[in-house]
Amino acid sequence: MTAEVSQKSRSDARDNRARILAVARAAFAAEGLDVPIREIARRAQVGPATVYRHFPTKETLLAEAFAEPMAMCSAVVEEGLAAGDPWQGFCQVVEKLMEVHALDRGLSRAFTSRLPYFTADRERTMGLFAQLVRRAKESGGLRADLVLEDVVVALMANEGIRAASPELRVAASRRFAALMLQSFRAGPVAAPLPPAVRLLR
Repeated sequence: MTAEVSQKSRSDARDNRARILAVARAAFAAEGLDVPIREIARRAQVGPATVYRHFPTKETLLAEAFAEPMAMCSAVVEEGLAAGDPWQGFCQVVEKLMEVHALDRGLSRAFTSRLPYFTADRERTMGLFAQLVRRAKESGGLRADLVLEDVVVALMANEGIRAASPELRVAASRRFAALMLQSFRAGPVAAPLPPAVRLLR
């Protein structure tokens, strides 16, 4: 009987942890990093003490919540590096990252934060992206005076897009990405932009 109770207790703890993490991921993506632990506990239908039992600090919760998105950002940059044309690879990375950041309001803040949990992932991703930037410049596609911070600023601005639905945020992000890429290109070539999205009422 004791073994059964112990097994059920472990199962409940695993379920609580998974639910807390799912709620936190959704909350941080929709509202940014400032969602309080107490609010996450309420949405997960557990007490704050239960959250802290699984995640001793908010930083540990953030680290786990963003582990997968951070790894995905690295994968996106790796795909860009593998492209035959470095300029097209650069464009692909900027477009995909902007789309991801438009849907996840917490990701750009997590990525640019100084939290130690994100340092290794951020440095790896930025190291790969620096290689891609260098290749795109050498190919003549990317303007020579661009620095990584220019792309970071664009991502941070992109995170600020507000729209009535995720679909509209993505559509607005695509147009913004196209504008940014035209400004990043060496010898700008005017290309048609994606359709504009009505954001102001």
